[in-house]
Amino acid sequence: MIREFQENDLNRIMELWLDTNIQAHDFIHKSYWQEHFQEVKEILPSASVSVYEEKGIIQGFIGLMDSYIAGIFISKDQQSKGIGSQLLNHVKENHTQLSLKVYEKNKRAVDFYLREGFLVTEQQEDKETAEVEYEMKWTRIESESK
Repeated sequence: MIREFQENDLNRIMELWLDTNIQAHDFIHKSYWQEHFQEVKEILPSASVSVYEEKGIIQGFIGLMDSYIAGIFISKDQQSKGIGSQLLNHVKENHTQLSLKVYEKNKRAVDFYLREGFLVTEQQEDKETAEVEYEMKWTRIESESK
């Protein structure tokens, strides 16, 4: 079930944020994510966050700032089960365009977004990590037949 973020979700969401970032970005030292933990925890409630919950346990979430996807985070044992696609489709319903940034070395995420209709529109170096990242965009294609 997908639902909107509630204040008491914050600790579980932050646990997923940290664990998933460390796992997905093994090319960046885990201290980078640990050092940004508190900052993200303070900012996150101001984002538009939808969570995927199953049997009372949050298994994943997606965070948006307007039409920018700050991230999709899925519990390690629940990845590749369609939860990310469900969360992404949930936000696509209310947007005609979405954008995000993803590290080039995070091949699994890059491939996921390409499958979901995103295109790489730019490539740059993240100044904080010195890693190459892609900017990716998705645009809804309106059907011409009615």
